[in-house]
This record gives sequence, structure tokens and C-alpha cells, in this order.
Amino acid sequence: MARGAASVLPLLAAVLAGAPTAGVPAAVAALFAGINDRPGSRRGAPAALGLPAAAGACGLLAGTLVGAAVPQELATPVLPLFLGLLGLVAGALSSTGATASACGTQLLIAAVIGVGMDLPEPVWLSCLSYLSGAAWPLLLRRLVPSPRRGRITYRLDGECEALAAVYERVAALLEAVGSPAAGARRAALTAALDHAQDALAGTRTGPRASRAERGLSARYDAAAALAEAATALAWKGEPVPERAVHGTLRLAAAARTGAPCGPLPAPPRTASGLRALDDALLRAAEAFDAPGRGPVRARTGRRALAAGHLDAADAVRRGTATAVPGGAAAALRRAAGPAGREYGARVGLCCAASAALALALGQAHWYWLPATAVFLVKPDLGPLVSRVVCRALGTVLGAVLCALLLLSGPGPQVLTAAVAVCGALVPYATRHFAAQTAVVTVLVLCLVALAGEPPATGERVVQSLLACATVLVVGHLPLPGRHGNAVRHRLDDAACAARRYLEHVLTEPGDRTGRWALRRRAYRAAAAAQQAAGLSAAELPPIARHSEGAWQVATGLVGLLDAITATAVDADDRGAPVCRRDAERLGARLAELTGLLPEFRVGG
Repeated sequence: MARGAASVLPLLAAVLAGAPTAGVPAAVAALFAGINDRPGSRRGAPAALGLPAAAGACGLLAGTLVGAAVPQELATPVLPLFLGLLGLVAGALSSTGATASACGTQLLIAAVIGVGMDLPEPVWLSCLSYLSGAAWPLLLRRLVPSPRRGRITYRLDGECEALAAVYERVAALLEAVGSPAAGARRAALTAALDHAQDALAGTRTGPRASRAERGLSARYDAAAALAEAATALAWKGEPVPERAVHGTLRLAAAARTGAPCGPLPAPPRTASGLRALDDALLRAAEAFDAPGRGPVRARTGRRALAAGHLDAADAVRRGTATAVPGGAAAALRRAAGPAGREYGARVGLCCAASAALALALGQAHWYWLPATAVFLVKPDLGPLVSRVVCRALGTVLGAVLCALLLLSGPGPQVLTAAVAVCGALVPYATRHFAAQTAVVTVLVLCLVALAGEPPATGERVVQSLLACATVLVVGHLPLPGRHGNAVRHRLDDAACAARRYLEHVLTEPGDRTGRWALRRRAYRAAAAAQQAAGLSAAELPPIARHSEGAWQVATGLVGLLDAITATAVDADDRGAPVCRRDAERLGARLAELTGLLPEFRVGG
């Protein structure tokens, strides 16, 4: 929130220089940077904030040039066509990942602003202002230290926080073993591991790694072993003594502060899962202990652990990059695939229809309608009807608040202060779409007033309601071809990852490093499939019917992964490959689930 308030500095500089319109693109870019500024690694900030900002600058440039080149009498047919084609491409690319989705959104909205907003500055200055508005929050994100916690440096505070969350989720799962809450706790552990995997992806490994980075790698490696043991215990429902939970919480505190964990209580070694947990705790104690000292908790007869004490951190946490062979080429193939084409068609239709409607109505700020539609059409903000209702409520609330502010006729300094307050609230408001909409509405209307245009609170409400109606109609249109492609793609990915994980467990039982990497990819893919299936199931029947049965398949894949993990832990404990009966049982379950993939309804 402090960074969000400070991100108004480029706009303030433009206001003080007597050219507030030059700071409007900077304020828009800072707004997007605040929305994209999520907890995580500082080293990941250039990709999370910088790449979307570059896409937005390109969109602003293209939109401004097209808007200037199209004659007024041709604007109504040409501009909707331009925005529709751009939406088709941006929407297809947005389906390939979270960063690509942010890039596509900024590209489209900046293009709409460039086409519709009449700024007096030359196009190069507007683009430079946009980039400076995004560069300043990025610089703050990279350089300004957060409050220190123990011995960790501010450069790695995001990584340490993400790692601590993993240990806390492991403790929560161990505490819930045998209870109905175990399933939800295991899902929370998967989410924490996904976040830590992303946060640590930018840290260096090998000889170039610093001492702190090597420590993070070792601690993440230990967390992978603990997560595997906890998952196996939860699958079997074997009770876990309370002292083991306390030991894992002590590891979480050490991960957050950078301090040694101290002596850890050992669980009884009465079952395979508990023995795996005991070994994982020893591994964690060695990873957290001060350099140069021996293990915190000495034991004898543990040479088998040393044989498996490989540095799996690099393979595990970089599994996201290696899970999709081909990198950019694979992303382009997915964008051109059924899921990308389906989402791109929705976005393109929404952009074209909303722009045509706004131009036909002849309102001064016609670009608000397609810009609002771009936000609303994004499926990662929740079910369609839910986000439309939240958008309508948030817009009305924000317009009322801004109307009260504008009644006193505030000057540029007051409006800039209001923008700063909104910038500070954006990170908190992103927790709920209605709250985010209210904050963004106040901010946008303040920027309109700074640009010297008359108040337009009523117009903002009307345009948002029209955008809501447009997205509702287009979102439920029966497009040609099969539907539910996004869910099907996620399920196919999850099934393939589960197959690779099972094959590795059966054929290479001694390779823990490879197993943990494949396990991470499999759980991550299954969680994404569950999320996509749950989102589709929450839609209205015209959309939800295209993916009936997908949730059951995704949940079954998660249960299969738990069973594979428990079987692998048992095989490690015996020091032998997986027995034939367990291999046949797991293979049959995988074949049953993959056989269900073509059955859930995807009719067009």
C-alpha cells in the first residue's frame, strides 16, 4: 500500500510542471502496476510488472496511431473492427498464463485509451509517460526494503515468506490428519508450494549462488520432502503426534527470520509415513542449522537418508518452466489451440460489440465501455455473473464517492492526493472485485478531472452497466465448435502429468530428485484443473453444461496423486520397487480417469 501511494510521483511531477494531461498515462500505468504487484519475489517483479507495462505501451502507441489515422466518418465501422481483431489476438495469448493474461489486458485497455482519449501530447511523450508510470512502481518494488525480520535481507524477503508459508501449511496438514479438514489442508499446501516455486524461480543456483540463495535451495528441498511425507500420512489417515507439528512450526519461524531452527522433536518411527516424516525433519534441521555445525539432532543408522539427500530444489522449483517444452513456441501453439481460439473469440467480440455500441451512442468518453468490457471478460476474476454484479455495485459506489469529492471543486493538488489514496488502496482492494472496481472508478474519474474534462460520474455508471450487459450477452453466445476447451486442456495436462509421475515412481524408485520434480508438476497441473472445473461449474447453465463431470475427474486425479505419493513413500521405506499389486491398482485408476476425459459434455 505504501508503494501504491508513492507510485503517484510521476503524475505529481506532471501536475507541478503545469501539464497534468502528460501524467495521465503514467497514472494509468501505475494503476496496473499496483494491481499486478502481488506478494512474491523481488526478482520476479520485472516480469510481473515490466512485461505487461511494455505491452501496454505498445497498445497505447498502436491505438493512438490508428485513432489519428482513421477519419471521423469512418470511426464507427473501422475502430470496432480494429479493437475486435486486437482483442482476438490478445485474448488468445492471455489464455497461456497469468503474466500473458496481464500483458493482454494492458495491451487492449491501453489501445482503447489511445484510440479514444484525446491527449494533447505527442504520441511518443504519452508512451514515455506510460513507461515511466510503470517503471517507478517497479523500481520501488525492487529497491525499497520491507520491514526487516530477523537475519534475512530485504532482497530475499519474498522468498523467505513464501517458504515459511509452505512449512506452516505442512504443519496444518499434519495437524488435520485423520479429520475431514485434511483435504482442504492438502489443497492449501499445494497452493503454498506453487507460490514458493514461483517465488524461488529467480534465485541463482550452482557456483554463482550466494550463501543465502544456497540456504533457500536447501530449505525448499527439505520442504519438498516434508510435504511428501505429510501427504502420505494424510492419505493413510495415520495419526501424527503433536510434537511433530510443533517442530514443523518451528521450521516455519526459522524460515521467516533466517535464524537456526534449534533442536526438533522426533516423531515415533512406527509406520512408513512417520519414518519418512522423521527423515524429512532431520533433513530440514540440517538445512536450517548454522553453517559449519553438524546436524542439530544426531541419529545413527541413517545412511539411507544421505543417499537420497540430493539437491532437488533446482529441479523441483523450476518445474514450471520445464513442464512445457518449447517455452514461447509451446505458448504460441496453445494460443492457437482450441482454448486460445475460444477465449480470443469471446474477447474480440466483446471489444468490437462494446466499441460499436459506445460509438453509436455518441458519448464523449466512449472508450470507457470497451475498456470495462476487457476487464469483465477475464475469467480469472470469478464466474461471469458474479463479476458483472460486483462491477455494477463497485462502479455505482465509486461514482457516488467521486461525485461527493468533486462537489467542492478541488484543484489539481487535491485530485492528485485522491489518486495517491486510491493507489494505496488498490493492493488491498484487489481482495474483492467490487472493492477494486470502486477504487478504480474514483481514480479514473479523478484522472478525467485532471485532464480538464467535465465531471462524468453519471456517464461512467451508464457505460459500466452497458458493458456489463454486453459481456453477459457475448459471454453466453453459442459460438460454433465445441466449448469447455479451457477445462479440457487443463484436464489433459493434469492427466499427462499424473501419468509421467506414476511411470517414474514405478520405473525409477531410487530417483527422488526426479520424483519430487514430477510430483510438483502433477499437483500443480491437477490444482489448475480443479480451479478451471470449479469456475466453470459456478457459471450459469448455458456455460456450465459444457464441462459437466470435469470436477469429478479433476478431484479423482488429485486423489490418485495422493495415492501415488503414499505408495512411493512405502516403497522408499522398504527399499524396494512398488509391488505389482499396487502398480496394477494405480494404473487401473489412472486408466479409468483418463477414459472419462472424452465423456464430460463439451458439445457446442
